[in-house]
Amino acid sequence: MNILLIDPPFYRFFNYYNRYFPLGLSCLSSTLKKAGHAVIIYDADCNKNSKGMDYTRLPEKYRIYLRELKNPENPIVKEIAETIKKYQPDIIGITVMTPKTASAFTIASLAKQYNKDCCVIFGGPHATLRSDEILKNTRDVDFVINGEGEAVFLELANALRARNNAFREIRGLSYRQGDAIVHNAARSFIDDLDALPFPDREMLLGFDTYTSEDMGLLMGSRGCPYRCSYCATQIWTRKVRYRSLANILEEIKYVHLRYGTRQFTFKDDSFTVNRKRVLEFCHKVLEENLKINWDCNTRADLVDFELLETMKKAGCNSIKVGIESGSERILALMDKGITLEHIHNAAKLFREAGIHWTAYFMMGIPTETKEDMKKTLDLLYKIRPSFASIGVYEPFPGTKLFDVGIEHGLVKREMSYEDFFTHIPSDYYLKDVKRRVDTMDYENFTTMENEAKDVFHNYNKSVMRILERAKARSNVYLHNPRIFFNDIKKFLGWLR
Repeated sequence: MNILLIDPPFYRFFNYYNRYFPLGLSCLSSTLKKAGHAVIIYDADCNKNSKGMDYTRLPEKYRIYLRELKNPENPIVKEIAETIKKYQPDIIGITVMTPKTASAFTIASLAKQYNKDCCVIFGGPHATLRSDEILKNTRDVDFVINGEGEAVFLELANALRARNNAFREIRGLSYRQGDAIVHNAARSFIDDLDALPFPDREMLLGFDTYTSEDMGLLMGSRGCPYRCSYCATQIWTRKVRYRSLANILEEIKYVHLRYGTRQFTFKDDSFTVNRKRVLEFCHKVLEENLKINWDCNTRADLVDFELLETMKKAGCNSIKVGIESGSERILALMDKGITLEHIHNAAKLFREAGIHWTAYFMMGIPTETKEDMKKTLDLLYKIRPSFASIGVYEPFPGTKLFDVGIEHGLVKREMSYEDFFTHIPSDYYLKDVKRRVDTMDYENFTTMENEAKDVFHNYNKSVMRILERAKARSNVYLHNPRIFFNDIKKFLGWLR
């Protein structure tokens, strides 16, 4: 079967930088190719001429996205239609994140305009959480994959190639049967991640637009043991499944040799959740004298000095941490299991170890007050991260806070097809777009939001912080000056 896998455009509509390649689709591609299917990966969100970088102010651009998505003459929309026509796929697989839902619906419509018999499959986090809603909203989508996609997509592609009804027995699949929506039995997660082939970077359209750093995206594990109330990773259960270190190191060596990559990025939810494993990984990197740098995500309660010191020696040059709030009450509501003491301790450890670190904050949580938000702004200057970002909470389905929002009359359970094209993504699932929190009116909240974003923007403009980031990436710049000039370009875009 000819299969076109698409990551829908979003950032590209307002000319924002979008890093890396679509990892999930690349994992699907390698599995499908191994079984004899012809696969192309179309990253429709890959932006060759990006200028925007200030993600704190990202929602200000969302109206451009909605406006241009509905414009049939928009170059990106026309490109999608032309790409579908050029590659004449039998199957189109679309990965769906909640903010990109309208874009995914548009691609499904274009696919059916190209060929009503082209099979359209949705997968990804939003599709898993809202399969029923998606199939109710549009007949342009034939199947929705729930959970991990490799085995389900492969079995479905094989069934479609054989032209039989075997899909009715495929676990983890949703579809329509007449006017009824059918959800097949749930599927177990893949335990042996080493059995999966490496992500298929070679089948990316526009391959030459990616940098060596873009090619360094890695996933060393799947799953998260925590239950943060704003996060939907709980759909993957709280069990963490790991690739073997030998398998990860093999991929690192391959990518380094094939693409010249020196800067790698681990997308694991909490990279240091298994301290012993991380130390073993670091020791192997040092023993094998791998001249690489890497960054990862972790939590404030999952670091100590010995661990950070060892990670830095093994090439770790940046760590991203979800701090979220300066209010103990809001932290408790988020079910993160961390306290302000954890946060202050982690900040101190990052400084002592000399590792560049990024802190992510959030505001606009149901029941959050102006005093809570001010505590978050105060915390920023107390912990002084190398870089900091703040975003307004968006109610994502499948999270505990989504249910809290329903209870407080802030959130509605479902969206209609039209809702996705008339509401900006940051307002998805809100009952009233002028009532985001239940503790202050729209004008007061907007004033507080703008104040917070100004504080964070000005904080990040510090020369000291800019130099700190440059120092952390100096080894990467020495080996690939193109990345240095790309970073300069991105920084200038962020200042706009």
